[in-house]
Formats: sequence, C-alpha cells, structure tokens
Amino acid sequence: MLNLYRFFTSLPLLFVTLDLYNEGVQGKTSKEDAEQHLELGKQLLAAGQLADALSHYNAAIDGDPENYQSYFRRATVYLAMGKSKTALPDLDKCIQLKPDFTAARTSRANVLMKQGKLDSAKKDYEAIHCPWYIDLRNKRADCYLKTGQTRKAIDDIRPAAKMIPDNTDAYYKLSTLHYSLGDLEESLINIRECLKLDPDHKQCFPHYKKAKKLNKQFESAQQLMDEGRYEDAKQKLEATMKTEDQVPEFRRRARQQICTALSKNHDAKEILKYQFQNIILAAVEDYQKAKGIEENQRTKEGLDRAQKLLKQSKKRDYYKILGVPRNARKRDIVKAYRKLAAQYHPDQYNGDDKAKAEETFINIAAAKEVLTDPEMRKKYDAGEDPLDPESQQHRGGQPFNPFGHGGPFNFKFHFN
Repeated sequence: MLNLYRFFTSLPLLFVTLDLYNEGVQGKTSKEDAEQHLELGKQLLAAGQLADALSHYNAAIDGDPENYQSYFRRATVYLAMGKSKTALPDLDKCIQLKPDFTAARTSRANVLMKQGKLDSAKKDYEAIHCPWYIDLRNKRADCYLKTGQTRKAIDDIRPAAKMIPDNTDAYYKLSTLHYSLGDLEESLINIRECLKLDPDHKQCFPHYKKAKKLNKQFESAQQLMDEGRYEDAKQKLEATMKTEDQVPEFRRRARQQICTALSKNHDAKEILKYQFQNIILAAVEDYQKAKGIEENQRTKEGLDRAQKLLKQSKKRDYYKILGVPRNARKRDIVKAYRKLAAQYHPDQYNGDDKAKAEETFINIAAAKEVLTDPEMRKKYDAGEDPLDPESQQHRGGQPFNPFGHGGPFNFKFHFN
C-alpha cells in the first residue's frame, strides 16, 4: 500500500520530466525550461536519485550555459557520487561566473586539498576567510565610485555584506548605491537586510521609510494608469518628484510615465514640456560626467547653462503664461497682458475661486514685468528667472509682489 502511495505521489514529477524530455528531443532546451530542469534536479537530488538529477542538470546547462547555479549543483551531484575530479571543472566554471560565491569556493578548496594541491586550496580558503580579501574589495569599490563605476562598486561591496557577520554598513551602502541608480527593488531588499540585523539603525531606518514611500507612489501611479485614471496618475507621479528630487533616474522615470499618461489624454503641449525636461536632465548628467573626467571652461559653461535651463523648466514659463511666442515684440506682450489682466484682476474677477484668480494675476504681472524689461528678458532667455526669490536674495533684492508697497499694481485696476 505504501509503495502504491509513493507511485501516485511521484506522478506529477514524472509527467513534468516526460514533458521536458519530449521538448529536449524536439530541439534545444530553452532558458525557461532550464529553470524547470534545475528545480527537478534539486528534488531528485534530495530524494537520492543522483543519476536522474544529473540528467536534469545537464539539460539545464544546455539551456542556460551562463547560470552559475547549474554548474554548482551538477558539481554537487558529482561529489555525492565520489567523482571529485569530474566536479572540479564545474566548480571552476561556477566561480568564473560568480567569483564571490562562497559555497563554490569552499567546495573547490576541499577538493583541491584532497588532491594535494595545497597552494591552490590555500588561495580559495584565503579568499573566503581572509579579512584582507574584504579590505581590498572595499578599497577597489571606493576607486570604482570615484570614477563613476557604481555597478562595479556594488559587485565588490556585496561579498563584504555576506562574509562579515552583522555588516549593517555594507547593506546600507548597497541600498543607497542601488537607490542612486534608480533600482528601488534592490535598494529595498538590502535595506531590509540591514534592518533585520538592527531594527533601529540610525541610517537604515530613515532611508527605508523614504524608499518605501517612493516605491508605493510609483506602484499607485501604475495602478491608476491601469485603471485609466491618467490625470490622477500624473499627480501621483509628480508627487514622486517631490519625495525624491535629487536622483535623476527617478525624475526621468516619473517624467516618462507622465508623458505616457498625457498621451492618453492627448495633451501635446505638456508632453513636450516633460520631454524637454528629460533632454535637459540628460545633458546635465553628461556634463557632470565630462567634468569628472576633465574639467575645463567648455564643460563648466555647458554644465552651468544646462543646470539653468533645467531649473527654469521647473519654474514659471512667462511666455506660456501670456500666450505669446518667444520672439514676441513688447507691444504684443503688453497687449496679451492687458487682455488677461482684465480677466483675472481681483477687482474685476467674478468667479468663485478668488484665491486662484489672484495667483493667476500675480503670474501674469510677473510675466509682463520680466518680458517688457530688456535686461530681465535677456537674463530669463539665458536660463535665469530674475524674479526667482533665490536669485533676488543673492542680489540683495526683494521678492516680486504686484500688490505690495511700491509695486506696480494695487487693487485699483491699472493696465500700465
């Protein structure tokens, strides 16, 4: 009765095996099939069916020859069979594909020691246990970071996180580096590892909160897009740029998704705005990289110009506010201003939202102030907003207020 039970419970595994075998006969094993072969090999190895497990690992390597796990597991089967000499090439290949794979280095060191190759075995043991190995990797990671090679730095820091117990600093560093590249998922994985070791870590916990909030905003925006609520999705994506305004990759991702949402609503002007910001953002990054390699007057001027344009793209567009082209003459600007002022001046506005009307009128007045003054217009066209409070503070000026004392406008209606 027990043998009959085992027979029926093994049928699903048998059917999957037969399906994979038939696919293998018809053609080369696919990458997707390779994953199934790996899983079946694992189950068969656990059941002690070494020959069958070996067949599946052979098929997995045939389907995906770059998967280090396939070589390691096949080597494990060879070792279980007592074929250490046959296992060694698989361990070599596994370590070649993933140099920081500790389990493979340990197995190879044991095989080499049994074969009497003590010097080679010593190198593997030192790579696993020697603190200098980690120290050298950390130093190389610092060099990679200084030259802008963040992903290579990550590859060197990761072994330190795994090999040194309770290495919260390494997990925090990995998380922040992935975050700087826009890899939210990897950032969260590593910061959670840090918090498992120290739930109250002073650096990890605030970073986790920020990364989690940002990830939730992106997920909510995608859900809104899937539901066809494109305007709500746009607002949610704009919120991500307030949550994180320093990492270019997140801003670029948000703007690209905003463009998608706008395209659904057929808002061509707004699409162009966000595309322009993406182009300028890419230019800023390129100039920053160039400056890091070789700083000269050309790269400095280019970076300054791109940064000004990027800053301006996030602020008020005075030409758009007045609805005039960038080459508009002064009389056309004044004419456009008068038309809009008559509509939005608080003394004349008849709508319900007085606060919105006042805000609109302030923008209209600011646009007229800048675009009718040749010097201010020249600065604005060069990427500087003359009425930006930050710029005025540097020059010792006062913020623009059309309703304040000495300003060009009072609540008595004027068009001049």
